[in-house]
Amino acid sequence: MNSLTNNVNIVADLIHADRSDGTQMLVAIVGAPGAGKSTLAQEVARRLNQQKCPTLVLPMDGFHLDNAVLDALNLTARKGAPDTFDASGLLRMVTALSAGQDIYFPRFDRTRDISIAGALAVSAAQPVVIIEGNYLMYDAPVWRELAAFWDLTVRVDVPLPELRARLIQRWLSLNHSPPVATRRAEGNDIPNAQSVIAQAIACDVNLPWAAQD
Repeated sequence: MNSLTNNVNIVADLIHADRSDGTQMLVAIVGAPGAGKSTLAQEVARRLNQQKCPTLVLPMDGFHLDNAVLDALNLTARKGAPDTFDASGLLRMVTALSAGQDIYFPRFDRTRDISIAGALAVSAAQPVVIIEGNYLMYDAPVWRELAAFWDLTVRVDVPLPELRARLIQRWLSLNHSPPVATRRAEGNDIPNAQSVIAQAIACDVNLPWAAQD
């Protein structure tokens, strides 16, 4: 079994090597729901910041459509699917950052289940920006256009049975009963995971799923 530390080392070393000219790097860390993208992104950023390479993590989840919009579109039950995000808004943000502009990035507040606009300021001079999310290397309209902007792409590969267990555990940790947790995972999360896997665009690096050290 691979370790989280090993995966962090691999990604951090690649970023250091690719930044030999000192230019800004846009890094995408992708994978299915429950794959461990957020943990990897945060640990890579912590390592790079300790190594005097200022790094900022931006979760794609800030582009969740508001619940009122999802209700109007009859998509509430599918929250987390590709069409429940503002993909065009994310593309505009990444385009502006790649063009050397300062941007303000939204943040998703899980406790309140809302996206907060302008919550994260990102300078064009920021040395490393890591964006993590399910659909950053996803072969579908609008989403696939993002691939041109990444300087490094990293996919976290987790077998579907392991993903299923993790996704059920997410709902259990929110105090749902086992039947409800299983139903929530199988009704939405697992189909989203299957879609991410089936429509994946090849990444620069594929990392096996990692155990916590």
